[in-house]
Amino acid sequence: MPAVLVAAAAAAVATFAGLQPQLASGGGAIYLTFAADNVVSVARSTDAGATFTAPVALPAAGALSLGRRRGPRVAATAQAVVVAAIAGAQGGGADGDVLVYRSTDQGRTWAAPVVVNDVPGAAREGMHGVAATDAGLIVVAWLDLRQKGTRIYAARSSDHGATWSADTLVYTAPSGSVCECCHPSVAIGPDGRIAIMFRNQIDGRRDLYVVESRDGVTFGPAIKQGRGSWTLEACPMDGGALVAGAASTDAVWRREATLYTTSTAAGAAISPVETEIGPGQDPVIALDGTRLDLAWTAAEGIVLRQAGGRPVPIGPGRFASIVALPASTLVAYEHDRQVTIQRIAREMAGRASAAMAGARRAGG
Repeated sequence: MPAVLVAAAAAAVATFAGLQPQLASGGGAIYLTFAADNVVSVARSTDAGATFTAPVALPAAGALSLGRRRGPRVAATAQAVVVAAIAGAQGGGADGDVLVYRSTDQGRTWAAPVVVNDVPGAAREGMHGVAATDAGLIVVAWLDLRQKGTRIYAARSSDHGATWSADTLVYTAPSGSVCECCHPSVAIGPDGRIAIMFRNQIDGRRDLYVVESRDGVTFGPAIKQGRGSWTLEACPMDGGALVAGAASTDAVWRREATLYTTSTAAGAAISPVETEIGPGQDPVIALDGTRLDLAWTAAEGIVLRQAGGRPVPIGPGRFASIVALPASTLVAYEHDRQVTIQRIAREMAGRASAAMAGARRAGG
């Protein structure tokens, strides 16, 4: 008998009109960014996600890239919060630069954005990722079109987003192009190790790879995630997600209709063995200490799997973003052009998992 999924009974913490929500924590706060039309907004929580402020609209910057994992990204240090977005005068893939907004008062006010890609219009595909550390290191990576084919480029700041480096070529595929519209993901370990994941394109196989750097300038070999491959003559628009811990980089990603996780030891040069999760798409991952939480989109909507627990559906929606906390997981997602945030207590998910196990036993 198929497993019975029991929904976690959690009321929405907040709802806002918008698309493509992204969560991040840092500097004693949790931040949510999202967009509606061509306006990027940010809301803040200082009580572990129990409540959020009214959203603050950021300065207008043109036509935003939005939808299908295009949209603003947020990251925070001990002294600043930044939002990265891709926008241009025309939009729609005709142009687009990586813009970084910065606030030094926990998102109450924002400076005008700065452009971090050196070649105008090179980020017009609209796909990017960002990560930060409390110490002030911030890295933005994006799909770059300054030459024929799609490459991975990145830029970094070491002073809480006050200034930015010249952009850096991270990876060029042997075929001349990585997968053209799967977003890259960025994570930074507690030792400053930078990890960037992207979907490659090698001999028709579109698999996820991770590259790492200690300085944000030179990157090591691209390590394929998992041992299988996906031969596909199209872009699935699903780049997965990763986190960097003290000793490993953990990733969640999709191959065909199935989701997998991998854990790569820091500095390892061999492909890690994959662990199957099950059917789904658009997976995300978050780390709290040694706890790894996952969420993804399934047929029934957003599904959350907290560390040590079973998958629990939490409501209709797609394009989740999560933050792992000691006592709960914050989940933001979009549905019917509305952003919803839920706070799922770890004991609540545990009770739901126990109910699921009981339902299976009852069903034989």
